[in-house]
Amino acid sequence: MKYNTSALLIVFGLAACSDKAADSLSASDTSEPSMTKVDEVKVDVEAPTPVQVFSKEFDLQGVHFVVQATDTGVLKTLTITPSGLSVVNDVITREIDGMVTNAEVADINADGSPEIYVWTSSEGSDGHVTPIGYSANNKKSLSEIYFPPVKDDAVNSKGYRGKNEFAVLEGVVAQRFPIYSEDSSNPQPTGKIRQLQYKLTQGEASWIMKLDQVTEF
Repeated sequence: MKYNTSALLIVFGLAACSDKAADSLSASDTSEPSMTKVDEVKVDVEAPTPVQVFSKEFDLQGVHFVVQATDTGVLKTLTITPSGLSVVNDVITREIDGMVTNAEVADINADGSPEIYVWTSSEGSDGHVTPIGYSANNKKSLSEIYFPPVKDDAVNSKGYRGKNEFAVLEGVVAQRFPIYSEDSSNPQPTGKIRQLQYKLTQGEASWIMKLDQVTEF
């Protein structure tokens, strides 16, 4: 029996195409569905609005100071804005630990150039006041004043447990605090007050508050 060769080739060609289509369909069925990439959504979080909690202005010897403190509930900031200085009137901004309780202007070393003092108080029952000061250098610019911490004074730190106060007196800056018993089991003060008086002196690189006198009463 004779077969038509052309017809057979056509049949086999159709069968091969059918097999390839089936294989392609099978492969398509077993593949995992493609995932569509989801764009990231960015949410802007507004920063807390600063609330002004302290503001005072001072004038002395031709120099003007604006002292302000703000509180966002997270960050407390002190800003000192000078004007009238002959060279640099840059605004000073710094973070502070605690609240500004007061600020004072003076010329305690009587050199014809003023200083600005800011007292900040930490929170808590055993809170303490941290002094911040800047002195005008011949009314040209401001330099920070270094205050030696009481805790670094081996003698005068005895009985110190915070609750200190600072104030500008005639020619000095005074710090006073209640004296506590050195017995740690006794949380009560002795009833005595220690007062440390400092004079402003010029150090090698900065202004320094140098201890001048100690009194107890």
